[in-house]
Parts: sequence; C-alpha cells; structure tokens
Amino acid sequence: MKDIYTIKEAIHKIEHYCAYQERCHEEVEQKLRSMKMDSEEINQIIAHLIQDNFLNEERFACSFARGKHRIKHWGKIRITNELKFRGINQTLINTALKEISPEEYYTTFETLANRNWESIQEKNVLKKRKKFCDFMLRRGFESNLVYEKVRDLESSDPFSSNQ
Repeated sequence: MKDIYTIKEAIHKIEHYCAYQERCHEEVEQKLRSMKMDSEEINQIIAHLIQDNFLNEERFACSFARGKHRIKHWGKIRITNELKFRGINQTLINTALKEISPEEYYTTFETLANRNWESIQEKNVLKKRKKFCDFMLRRGFESNLVYEKVRDLESSDPFSSNQ
C-alpha cells in the first residue's frame, strides 16, 4: 500500500471499497485514517460518498440486519448490539430490524433451537439446558423465547426427566 494519496486517488479507492460491500461511516473513516488522510480530507471524502450514494447508513443497517439474520442466524439483540457498536443510531436500528419479518425470525429461531438441542450430547439435563441457553443467548435471541423453547424441548425429550 502506498503512503500518500491525493484526495482524488483516495476518493477513487474508497468508492471501490464502498461499492464492494455496504459500509458504515465508521468503517470508511477508519479506512481513510489508515490511508493517512487528515480529518478535513476525511470529512470532504465522506460528504462526497454520501452525495454520490456510495455511503448510506440506513442501507448499511438494513443490509447488515438481513445478512446477519439469514446467514449467521443472529437474533435481534446481537444485531442491535453490533449496529450500536458501529455507531448506528437507534432509529436506523429499528428500521433495520423491520427488515426481518416476524415469521422469518421465528422460523430461524425454531430451526436453530431444534438443531442445537439435537446436537448437544450431554446426558445431564441441567448441563444440556445451560449449553442450549448459552448458545441461543450468545446468538442474540430474547431470553423469554429461549427459556420458553427449552421448556418445550425438555418436555418433549424422551431422554430427559423433568427434574
């Protein structure tokens, strides 16, 4: 990577960076800082990217939420936390979460929960329950959904005795 970029070169390079994949302002700013651009230049370039629609926080947030849910099977809590970490405001986060239909969310939750429950080889019911809950909560699903599901799974599991 070369050391010094003109504004024009930096804009060209960062346009490709944004066109390749949706980015948030923070990622673009970091990239520009790594290219040794100063704050004045960074602000100028970001304004250009927004104006030419290379950079759009709402589009980024929606794309991020859809992708992380469909591909990585994340729940709303994890998606919200990751978006906050990237400096996305709550209004855009709420808009992004609407991209996931309740039916799709519930189907993903059910599929993941059933697959995970089946995959846990633990014989001790308490340990199995803990492993399951930890996994689902780490994925960012709401605790009330997780605890309700674990009760259903335990009551229908022939190998677990209900305490």
